[in-house]
Amino acid sequence: MARRRPRTLLAMAPGLRSRLLDDAATRRLREVADVEPEFVLDDYAGPGAAAALAQAEILLTCWGAPAVDARTLAAAPRLRAVVHAAGSVKQIVTDACWERGIVVSSAALANSLPVAEYTVAMVLLSNKNVLRLREDYRAARGRRPDRHQGHGPIGNYRRRVGIVGASRIGRRVIELLAPYDLELVLYDPYMNTEQAAGLGARGVGLDELCRTCDVVSLHAPELPETRAMIDRRRLALMRDGATLINTARGSLVDGSALTAELTSGRLNAVIDVTEPEVLPADSPLYDLPNVLLTPHIAGSLGNELHRMADSAIEEIARYGAGLPFAHAVRREDLHRTA
Repeated sequence: MARRRPRTLLAMAPGLRSRLLDDAATRRLREVADVEPEFVLDDYAGPGAAAALAQAEILLTCWGAPAVDARTLAAAPRLRAVVHAAGSVKQIVTDACWERGIVVSSAALANSLPVAEYTVAMVLLSNKNVLRLREDYRAARGRRPDRHQGHGPIGNYRRRVGIVGASRIGRRVIELLAPYDLELVLYDPYMNTEQAAGLGARGVGLDELCRTCDVVSLHAPELPETRAMIDRRRLALMRDGATLINTARGSLVDGSALTAELTSGRLNAVIDVTEPEVLPADSPLYDLPNVLLTPHIAGSLGNELHRMADSAIEEIARYGAGLPFAHAVRREDLHRTA
């Protein structure tokens, strides 16, 4: 089948294109699409938008792209596909898109890889009690602190790690942790024990996971039913000295209850996402020695953006060749995905 170069329009936050598309990606994009990479919309009513939308067959979107609503679709009669060079499409693809039959692709798989890598690094460091021992060494200055006493179990041999959510990221974390001498357990309401075993983990209930794990790592989507799923009661179930890792969404955890537990020093935490997205300046989490607080960095940053761009460009190439998307998003799956 002959390949076409579908007319493609970029839509994303100002300044993002130069970070997303390096020279190699830009050349590849031009090979597979009829596109002006330097022309990027962040407002479908902005200068030049009407003429560009009228010709577009594909929207190549990323973070900061406006939602594709009924008004936008009316201005884009030739539009047939949205290729999102990032994760969730929920803020971009509206009901009007699905009703018109727009096909949708996402680079969520590409974006899941650095999150999983970050998580694995934090699991291994957490089991070595890095945060606590760093503080001991800082206080000892000029002498070696006792590395074996005062902080409970230490090391990664036969420790139990709990994964909450068999999402793309959760599955990749299980895969990456498989070579280590760890016991992996999994909670996912859509997965039975046999399916969990097939992934390399033992399926358990959420309460059991919280009660028995040395590390609890969150990888569930942000949904009404997952809001504050790690609440005050489940935090209280966690072992003294256990670590909570959240690279999913801040809304999955009762923030005030977590702050209370961390302020007491009973638990440790690696927190990459919070609610609100940026904590107020007076939050104690900035200064607690048992907390590693990072500004939403687990996902794609720097050259990791190029992986998402490459994924999106290959989807455009597939579209131009008359092939289905490799990473299609289905409307019926959105109720249980990020």
